[in-house]
Amino acid sequence: MIRFTIKRLISGVILLVAVSIGTFFLAHLAIGDPTAGLLGSSATPAQQAALAAKIGTDRPLLVQFWDWGSHAIVGDFGDSWRNFQPVNAQIAIKLPVTLSVVTAATLLSALFGGVFGILAGLRPGSVLDKIIKAASVILFALPGFWVSLVLVIWFAVNLKWFPAVGYVQPAVSVEGWLRSITLPAIALSLGAIVMIAEQLRNAIISANNQDYVRTLRSRGLSQPRVVVHLVRNAAPASLTVLALMFVGLLGGAIVVEQIFSLPGIGALTSGSSQNGDIPILLGITVITVIFVVVVNFVLDVVLGWINPKARVQ
Repeated sequence: MIRFTIKRLISGVILLVAVSIGTFFLAHLAIGDPTAGLLGSSATPAQQAALAAKIGTDRPLLVQFWDWGSHAIVGDFGDSWRNFQPVNAQIAIKLPVTLSVVTAATLLSALFGGVFGILAGLRPGSVLDKIIKAASVILFALPGFWVSLVLVIWFAVNLKWFPAVGYVQPAVSVEGWLRSITLPAIALSLGAIVMIAEQLRNAIISANNQDYVRTLRSRGLSQPRVVVHLVRNAAPASLTVLALMFVGLLGGAIVVEQIFSLPGIGALTSGSSQNGDIPILLGITVITVIFVVVVNFVLDVVLGWINPKARVQ
């Protein structure tokens, strides 16, 4: 297990370094001269030159990368080029908002996707099974922003159950915080629910046809205990999908946060992209990759615990 852990950590570090290098050079290539976006079209060449000297973009690109990388390796992502505030501080403020929504969406996906998948897998061809199949096609065809707008119209504007926009800090009001993240979390989770349900359904149907299930039933095991074995056998594939969904939801939060006016990482990423604020973009990229590495590592550990055959000796 120690050897496995070390290998996973090394691969994670390699991924982090590779993505950071690629993002750095691609961002500079795509944005070009960031002073134009930072100062606006009315800026004079002298003003642009002064800003370039201040933020260091007048130096060779490799020198800029070495300067950024030498600080980033110890967790210092520098200062924003737009407001000259520390990148770490700005991400620390925005990240909890995004994590609140994404974590809630992941929990909803796991709960409802798991329940629907188990019920559909135990009764293939039933009404619920057909509904899940139809929902899978419909929800993947509908744009996420459209689903978000429909939720706002129904539950915020018409029924007034939840706020249409805005975010409440949990320190201010736990109830207000839950109400403010409910609709964004539902909008993010709908597609993941049907995907997890479909994956779990197929895994249970496949496992239900295995010889060991017939053996369990012939030994007189009750149906609930057989279901436990079926779910345990089908869990690895569903957990893998759930982990991928968590990572994907981080990206999907950009659109949802714009619609619900949430002050999270998505809004920060969108604004930084428009302004050419590369330090912010690089900081968000590194943090996101760290989450990817951690989620994949936790997934491997959980899969090893669920399935002894997958454990690394």
